[in-house]
Amino acid sequence: MIPDKSPLARCVMVLGTTSGAGKSWLTTALCRYYARQGLKVAPYKAQNMSNNARVVAGGEIGSAQYFQALAARATPEVRMNPLLLKPEKDTQSQVVLMGQVSPELSRMEWRGRSLSVWPVVAQALDALRAENDVVVIEGAGSPAEINLKSCDIVNMRVALHANAACLLVTDIDRGGAFAHLYGTWAMLDDAEKKLIKGFVLNKFRGDASLLAPGPQMLQDLTGVPTVATLPMWWQHGLPEEDGVFDDRSTAAGMVTRTVAVIAYPRISNLDEFQPLKNVPGVRLKWVRSPSGLAGLDAADWVILPGSKATSADLAWLRAQGLDQAIAAHAHRGGAVLGICGGLQMLGEALIDPHGIDGNGPGLGLLPVVTLFDETKTVQHRQARFEPVRGVWRALSGVDVQGYEIHHGQTAPHTAMAAAGDIAYPVMRDGLAWQNAAGNVLGLYVHGMFEDPRVLQALFGAATPTLESVFDGLADYVEQHFEPGMLASLIDAREKVPVVGSKSSQSNAD
Repeated sequence: MIPDKSPLARCVMVLGTTSGAGKSWLTTALCRYYARQGLKVAPYKAQNMSNNARVVAGGEIGSAQYFQALAARATPEVRMNPLLLKPEKDTQSQVVLMGQVSPELSRMEWRGRSLSVWPVVAQALDALRAENDVVVIEGAGSPAEINLKSCDIVNMRVALHANAACLLVTDIDRGGAFAHLYGTWAMLDDAEKKLIKGFVLNKFRGDASLLAPGPQMLQDLTGVPTVATLPMWWQHGLPEEDGVFDDRSTAAGMVTRTVAVIAYPRISNLDEFQPLKNVPGVRLKWVRSPSGLAGLDAADWVILPGSKATSADLAWLRAQGLDQAIAAHAHRGGAVLGICGGLQMLGEALIDPHGIDGNGPGLGLLPVVTLFDETKTVQHRQARFEPVRGVWRALSGVDVQGYEIHHGQTAPHTAMAAAGDIAYPVMRDGLAWQNAAGNVLGLYVHGMFEDPRVLQALFGAATPTLESVFDGLADYVEQHFEPGMLASLIDAREKVPVVGSKSSQSNAD
């Protein structure tokens, strides 16, 4: 047999000492950095746990990998995030394998699930390596979670499989950074330690010279150099991967409009609100109690975002008393916007004959009813606003490019419509509805605030483009990493075939 001598992509992997250390944004920055060197680059994360997802060919992937692909100047695809876990409860997640929901895997015990999907996620990585020059891999959580090591399919098992040059990043703003780095390194096996090529101190504030002699002492203990100290950067412009991100306004000028996003426990697709942080005069804040909608800091707009567990989040919202606060805001004529799960909450009722999400009464601010379907709608969507009334009238005739991810199908409440309480369709195909007063609007299309046409219509303003954000990230790491370090991660490594790949099998024959 003739050996397959085609080289596989070299892999750079970003690991973290903890969740939130900075893996996602650093991976994104490296994707753009290597793409600017004229290389063909792809991102990869074997398993992501997030309710922030994007539609790609073949289904859905985590939003972080979607943005990383754009930064790499690649087309986002399911192989870049072959396994996506979307939490529905503290002990339950919807499992998405290669872009598609898998009910069987969703029901499976997680340790057995990890072992069963490893061949699939490994094959996805192998395929990306065969088609690219560089694959930038993101880990998850910490590689030193020894209780999970036997079922690891996202950290060091991936690193060894790809012979990846690994960077270990820590959040120094939390304190204990040197202990985190040393402890993580110390808990790795010898073969795994050899893959760690550099430590990265992220979110540093102050005089970097005060870190001495810490980095040198750490290198003496581990043999691993500290290759970058990254200053705290609040305004990089990239959406956060998980959790509610910092809500301090980055826009210029006096605040003229406060936008409150209800931050329920299973909030999803929150990354679509990132552009609002950069609109002049707009303050974006996250609200978990009625006090956030009242007083001197009262909201002008209230947004009910997407949810991975609409009925449960609606129950939580009621328990906080937010249902009454939102209703009072709407009855005063205040602007209310519901997106996807938020649209469903605004209606009269949630009807779930298949046990997907749960039954229950809605907030009663839109005369519509949502019926949950077994089939999940996952697709890109180009839509146009029909004539819109009231506070949202600036959207009339505006084209929107976005995406849909939902089980629910929403339609007018027939009895209420017969009595004259009409839900006005403002997009075709049941995508958007408005109340008679014109201040409550609900739609299924995610991503409207990422569309410059919408921002121009609503605010008369534009925000930085994603391209400028990606280039800014690449400039940042190029400035703060040790000279030549990023190039050495791919240039100074031997191209080693993937363990178990066709290439290695051919050579063995």
